[in-house]
Amino acid sequence: MSTAGSWTGRGSTPPTRVLLLRHGQSPLSVERRYSGRGNPELTREGLEQAAAAATALAARHVAADSPIRAVISSPLMRARQTAEPVAGVLGLGVTVDDRLTETDFGTWEGLTFAEASARDPEVHRAWLGDSAVSPPQGESFDLVAGRVYAALDDLLRRFPGQTVVVVSHVTPIKLILRRALDAGPAMLYRLHLDLACLSVVEFWPDGGASVRLVNDTSYLA
Repeated sequence: MSTAGSWTGRGSTPPTRVLLLRHGQSPLSVERRYSGRGNPELTREGLEQAAAAATALAARHVAADSPIRAVISSPLMRARQTAEPVAGVLGLGVTVDDRLTETDFGTWEGLTFAEASARDPEVHRAWLGDSAVSPPQGESFDLVAGRVYAALDDLLRRFPGQTVVVVSHVTPIKLILRRALDAGPAMLYRLHLDLACLSVVEFWPDGGASVRLVNDTSYLA
């Protein structure tokens, strides 16, 4: 029985526990550039981060009351290279879900914050405060939310009461946390998630949710 659900009366029905793992370091993240649909591989440090996350999740898997049943990943290389060692230590395969890919940053792909702001100052300023605004030729956070929440709903139907790992990117992970917290769009702009960090959310069948952990990187030390 989940202790998080006991005080809400949901304890008799186990939640689906979602372990949200951000991908490790890539060359674009080193340079702090917008990295959406581009497909860089992990750096050496990123591969080390993925291995450390895999070891930590394997330990959690052994100790948990609900062992990890699936590893689901964004299709992008940096996410898959993070997911593969996790799946390997758990003896599982990697299931790819295209809906968990990062935001399409359009013409800002590969640019720094300053470069994008200088190229499209008005759009960039509006985008920073409005989740309905899209980068030029790109995708708004509201559009990303539509596909990410559809993927999450499918996951909750497929794995009721079980534990799964989702390996994805900053925006999809923030959106899942936002849904669990029933928070407004401002959360997307105020929450920081480190590379290869772990966040944990539980979802009950009645629609309730509990955020158990956010941005844990203790296993990278």
